[in-house]
Amino acid sequence: MTANAAIFATQSCEICPIRYRAVCARCERDELAELESVKIYRRYAAGQTVSWAGDRMDMVASVVSGVASLTQQMEDGRTQMVGLLLPSDFLGRPGREVAAYTVTAASELLLCCFRRKPFEELLRSNPRIAGRLLEMTLDELDAARDWLLLLGRKSAREKIASLLTILARREAALNLRQPEGRIAVDLPLTREAMADYLGLTLETVSRQMSALKRDGVIELDGKRRVVIPLFGRLVSESGDDADGGPLS
Repeated sequence: MTANAAIFATQSCEICPIRYRAVCARCERDELAELESVKIYRRYAAGQTVSWAGDRMDMVASVVSGVASLTQQMEDGRTQMVGLLLPSDFLGRPGREVAAYTVTAASELLLCCFRRKPFEELLRSNPRIAGRLLEMTLDELDAARDWLLLLGRKSAREKIASLLTILARREAALNLRQPEGRIAVDLPLTREAMADYLGLTLETVSRQMSALKRDGVIELDGKRRVVIPLFGRLVSESGDDADGGPLS
């Protein structure tokens, strides 16, 4: 990770906003104390690079707040966004010394960081942390498969509705509630970044966002804040069922 990020004093794990969603979700009090002894916080401004593909990774981290993008550069120099890291997502791979993707702060980003080697030792000695990380990795695999479906088979309108649904579900999960009724979501991406991530043009993203607003599926509060009056209606627009699976 880049060395010029500001480092902040840690706060108690007990009051952390991602306490029950992150890799430490199953830890007991004494185990949290052990994690607190080896963690530091790093803050990144929007647009700042967290790590470059091919860099040595001395840290792993959990996203506390904000969003980061994962990008990969092709041989001809083009760059493709291949993923997003949302609050409680895990950055880095224990046992892997080199970063596979370039990680960039898509918004102001706060990371809870652990030195890779001590964290790997914790994984070997603490089955709660190891089990939770495995669970998160499998969830990430399922999400990647769902994203392949989204990119390959869904319409532009469904793609945008799917992204908003993902953000709304994560917002609700962090607040320990179900995504229902009226929900407000802050978009972590610009329209240009949304277009890149969804495989669309900027014009298509703008047109479909306007159409969803016109049809009452969403409301726009400024440039980045989206209000969802009825979550169930947004889900139906995404082509998925209430549990997030594709409709047959």
